[in-house]
Amino acid sequence: MRRIEVKQLDYDLTPVGGLALVGHYLKALGPQWTALERALPVRAGVSNSDVLRSYLGLLAQGKSDFDAVENYRGDKFFKESLGIGLLPSSPTLRQRLDGQAQALFEHVPGMIERLLGSQRPDYGVLPCGWLPLDVDTFAMDNGGTRKEGVGRTYAGVDGYCPLAAYLGAHGFCLELALRPGVQHSARETDFNLERVIPMAQRLSAGGPKAPILARLDAGFDSVALMRSIEACNQAGQPQVDWLIKWNPRSVDRAALLARLDVDANTQWHQPREGKRVTVWEEALQIEDISRPLRRVLRLVERTIDRHGQQLIVPEIDLEGWSTSLSAEPFNAEKIIALYADHGTHEQFHAEFKTDLDLERLPSGKFDTNYLVCQLAALAMDILRLMGQRGLLGPDAPVRHAAKRRRIKTVIQELIYRAGRIIESGRRLILGLGANDRAAQAFERLNGELFAAACG
Repeated sequence: MRRIEVKQLDYDLTPVGGLALVGHYLKALGPQWTALERALPVRAGVSNSDVLRSYLGLLAQGKSDFDAVENYRGDKFFKESLGIGLLPSSPTLRQRLDGQAQALFEHVPGMIERLLGSQRPDYGVLPCGWLPLDVDTFAMDNGGTRKEGVGRTYAGVDGYCPLAAYLGAHGFCLELALRPGVQHSARETDFNLERVIPMAQRLSAGGPKAPILARLDAGFDSVALMRSIEACNQAGQPQVDWLIKWNPRSVDRAALLARLDVDANTQWHQPREGKRVTVWEEALQIEDISRPLRRVLRLVERTIDRHGQQLIVPEIDLEGWSTSLSAEPFNAEKIIALYADHGTHEQFHAEFKTDLDLERLPSGKFDTNYLVCQLAALAMDILRLMGQRGLLGPDAPVRHAAKRRRIKTVIQELIYRAGRIIESGRRLILGLGANDRAAQAFERLNGELFAAACG
């Protein structure tokens, strides 16, 4: 084995060539950057748009720490690729986000909508023809800190419980709204839905033109929320339906089982010895909602567990799903399967916490962390678009077949591309290696994005 010598070369290299692609997506937000500068002008020093561009450049690499921006001092490629006029220092980045957080995060939803509306991605329409809008909260462990808003979460850890809304089966995030750890899932969710559902309708109208199916778990089992969703059905906009898991709360399961046993209409299915299942439907009446609603219910009785152990007292599980979807073509089994598919969004939560390094948020101030979460949603969508257009074609680096790539894969395959920086005349050239397996897909995607920006 030959000895490998290490020496510093006299020309510029970058380990993050993929930021050139991120820059194209940021350029597509031109009107939003202009509106931001008009609303929050800075007379001298680093502009607010440069602050956000710089932090988005860090998030696109899976870095959330403010101090990481110091690694790009004097890095011309970082600034040029992201369209940054003046790179902020770490203290400036932190202080600006702390001081302007409330004003800045009002501009981020418009950026997300502009990005997705201009790119028109494949959101992932369900086989039934509906475009899912999965809304849920998840826990971020920030234990051992004194950050503002940290509290005991439902997951048993000290931290936050942000609310996330994902449009489509491929996980495009419309909102990541930070919440204190002790806040209940349903509390203030109507305000989020008032913003997110109309955005989803506008994006669907400009893209797949599919009806929206809002899917929420039992923490959102609230008549008020159902009314809020139904109120979004306006003339000229895509239809909005909902599928919400029912919370049995204080239902007496033993009494219900006894009533079903004596009902001649009850149909039992026995998948194995010691286990029987019945599924039925009930009409659901909610004041101010005129169209037919229903609730699908499933009761499971086990007298023998899955290990073959005889149970002294039978186990009785009761589940239910409230929905506005019609019985034709959505029978009870299809409703249950549609809700089971809702579980895919748990993977998207994990991508925020691990791939984007947001398990532990970087600031001690709640408003700053709220802004960080909103920017993370924008960064996720940029990376999701890159993965969809750059890592699923025949020229993509060798990977197993998939309908989407997770954020970690996009960062590994497209963001972390080593390249040589060459200045020739008035051009800035990113030279990829001769043995770079992603070069063909990278060059194609860069050309497509450049042409779209110029057009």
